[in-house]
Amino acid sequence: MIVRIITGIVGIALAAFVIQQGGWVFSAFALVLSIVGWYEFSAAFARKGIATTFFTGILGLVLLWGCAWLGNAEEFMAVSLFLLLIVLLESVLLRGMVYFDGACISIAGIFYVGFPFAHLVMLRFLQEGEFIHTQLGDFEFGCAMIWIMFIGTWASDTFAYFTGSLLGSHKLCPSISPNKTVEGFLGSLIGTTASVAALGGLFFGFPIEEMAILGFCISILATLGDLVESVMKRHTGIKDSGSLIPGHGGVLDRFDSVLFTAPFVYYFIVITSMLGNEKLFHSLFR
Repeated sequence: MIVRIITGIVGIALAAFVIQQGGWVFSAFALVLSIVGWYEFSAAFARKGIATTFFTGILGLVLLWGCAWLGNAEEFMAVSLFLLLIVLLESVLLRGMVYFDGACISIAGIFYVGFPFAHLVMLRFLQEGEFIHTQLGDFEFGCAMIWIMFIGTWASDTFAYFTGSLLGSHKLCPSISPNKTVEGFLGSLIGTTASVAALGGLFFGFPIEEMAILGFCISILATLGDLVESVMKRHTGIKDSGSLIPGHGGVLDRFDSVLFTAPFVYYFIVITSMLGNEKLFHSLFR
């Protein structure tokens, strides 16, 4: 437990530095995490005798990351199609080394890891150059949204754990994650909704109603992301995705929920803007 707490403190400090720094530091950190996550994914399926297209996967992650940094949707589509076709072709051109099941799992893994981390970069650079004024100083818009996403995701896990530990008696998904309870999930919904509403609405000054909706959705997506990784770990017979983070497991163990919440927060912002909710974006940038 001591190791877990110390690692958590160091991790939060490092995350705060990277998030606030932004720029190439944030982007490079996201790329490294995605490559480590892909390695953990590949290693997990290797335990079942399924070989992934490992180096093609790394190339794919770099290309998706590059598209995110450039912010071009057409390039995203082109790279995605290229990766889909080239990985499937490897099962033909490298027959005997790459099998069709491994190619399909590789495609799933590349997109499962690559797209969310790419959206993490896109979220950090959203509305670049626009600043939000707070009592603790100015925050770039994307920086503020990254904090809302991360704190909402962490709040979901924290409230679910403590509520489930104190009140939990009804299992949520016993065949997938026996420790999760309905009570913990409800505690997560309430706690995350309140946390995001407070952070986004009271601290950053966004409309509280929109932030409450966002928090509610983050709680659901964070839980689903955790369950998806649990399914993968049960299928491959592993307890943790890795051991990179002492006391916490691997990158996928720590970012399983973020893989779902980061893209959602990005599109929540984009869609609400497209729907004409200008006050969510521009009322603070006068």
